[in-house]
Amino acid sequence: MMSYLCGCFIYCLLILILGVEGTYTLNGYKPQQLYADRPYARAYRQNFLQNVQAQHAGAPTEMCKSRPLDLVFIIDSSRSVRPAEFEKIKIFLSDMVDTLEIGSDATRVAVVNYASTVKIEFLLKTHFNKGDLKQALARIDPLATGTMTGLAIKTAMDEAFTEESGARPISKNIAKVGIILTDGRPQDTVEEVSASVRASGVEIYAVGVDRADMESLRLMASQPLDDHVFYVESFGVIEKLTSKFRETLCGVDRCALGHDCQHICVSKNASYSCKCREGSVLNEDKKTCSQEVRGTESEDPCMCTAQIAFQKKVQVTIQDLTNKLADVTRKLEEFQDLR
Repeated sequence: MMSYLCGCFIYCLLILILGVEGTYTLNGYKPQQLYADRPYARAYRQNFLQNVQAQHAGAPTEMCKSRPLDLVFIIDSSRSVRPAEFEKIKIFLSDMVDTLEIGSDATRVAVVNYASTVKIEFLLKTHFNKGDLKQALARIDPLATGTMTGLAIKTAMDEAFTEESGARPISKNIAKVGIILTDGRPQDTVEEVSASVRASGVEIYAVGVDRADMESLRLMASQPLDDHVFYVESFGVIEKLTSKFRETLCGVDRCALGHDCQHICVSKNASYSCKCREGSVLNEDKKTCSQEVRGTESEDPCMCTAQIAFQKKVQVTIQDLTNKLADVTRKLEEFQDLR
């Protein structure tokens, strides 16, 4: 038993020695040099390192391949956004890019930077690979003053969402999406210009951070507002929205991810709704269904014209027969009186 335990200990010790990269000695020897050139040692060491790297790398980011977009970020870099917070915005944009399939035939990205002035950092036609795109994001600097959100939205419409700037023509049926990110209240009007942009076919998402004015966000965003208006408490947790946008922009089947509908689940952007099978109605909880109850009165209005006409004809026939029967009865009585 003791020899078995000693053998196991020695075996485990050798495994550890072969698996560790280093330049240590053991009783004057360097085991990594002694065994490094043996094929099985090389293979074990490669597997060991690959396993460690896989454990620390985490799950790979899932890319959006199902829905190419013309995507324009409209980012607030006014004075209220501190430098460290603006870096958080750039990290968020970079993480968003990681979740998308970027390319001339996939998703194209542009960035409009604004404060009291508006600066187009790059257009939809500028970068068609993630590496160049993320480097361009890293180079963006804040503009520091004012919050002219309405002007930024108009500039995006006039200069970023155009075919000259890289937006695909309507015939290509590529979704156009604008994501506005702000931490304050606009110093100009946003309602009219936002409505104009939405009417042109651009889907607008409004993201508010910290001191953002919620009413302004609702005026900017597309309907339904529950799917297009987001809020986070601080720039430090803005990364929470990355997975949310991935689901929304990729068109993920929300029902396939799980639902609590009794009968039928209907996916809608990042959310879902429930409906019932024929013969049932949706209850007030909007999840469960009850059998539809139909009374006699509710059926009459649904009768077709032919049914109503047939009923009237039957009624006329019955009345005619009744009259004839009464006439026959009367004549029989008269005949009996004569006898």
